[in-house]
Amino acid sequence: MYLSPEKKAEIFKQHGEVESNTGSAEGQVALFTYRIAHLTEHLKKNRKDFSTQLSLQKLVGKRRGILAYLYKKDIERYRAIIKALSLRDIIKQK
Repeated sequence: MYLSPEKKAEIFKQHGEVESNTGSAEGQVALFTYRIAHLTEHLKKNRKDFSTQLSLQKLVGKRRGILAYLYKKDIERYRAIIKALSLRDIIKQK
């Protein structure tokens, strides 16, 4: 199992203030980023695993949606999570 309950709790504690706050946008983005990194490594080894490729694309879309929500609601939280996770700024500035 690549994502143990301890690792999941650690991710939420680090990015969602407390480990029981699993619904925070920052915690969700951090968890999705961890899962995306894992699936990307899997796909580097197994190029023809198309079901994993579809799952990866869905996760990236979910993460992008949450980041768009954060961008609209609180730009400072958005910038903080982008910086903490070393992500590219994917929301186009108008």
